Amino acid sequence: VQLQASGGGLVQPGGSLRLSCAASGLTFSRYAMGWFRQAPGQEPEFVAAISHSGDSTHYLASMKGRITISRDNAKNTVYLQMHSLKPEDTAIYYCAADSRSYGWNTDSRGYEFWGQGTQVTVSS
Repeated sequence: VQLQASGGGLVQPGGSLRLSCAASGLTFSRYAMGWFRQAPGQEPEFVAAISHSGDSTHYLASMKGRITISRDNAKNTVYLQMHSLKPEDTAIYYCAADSRSYGWNTDSRGYEFWGQGTQVTVSS
C-alpha cells in the first residue's frame, strides 16, 4: 500500500493550496480517508476526514470554512482544498487510510496506512 501526498509548498498568508493524496495497492473505495498535520514540536493534529463513499465529512473546528476534503474513487485520490491560509497552518500534512470506520474518523490510531507527508509553509 502506498499513499503519495503532494501539493504542498510555500504560500503567503491568505493564499490557497490544494493537497492531493494518490493511493495504490488497496481498494480505495473501501477506505475512509483523513488528513492530519504536525507542526514542529507539536503533537499530530486531525484536520479533516471523509467517509469511504464521500458522503460524510468532518473538519478541525479551527479550519472549518477554510478547507474542503473530497475524494475521487475512480482516481484513487483524496484532496484537501485549503483557503485563507494562516501562518499557524504551517505543518507537514499527512494523508491516511482507515478500512474499519463506517463513516469518518478523527483518531489517528484508527488509521492503518499513512503517506509520507507534504510540507505546507504559510509565510510572507
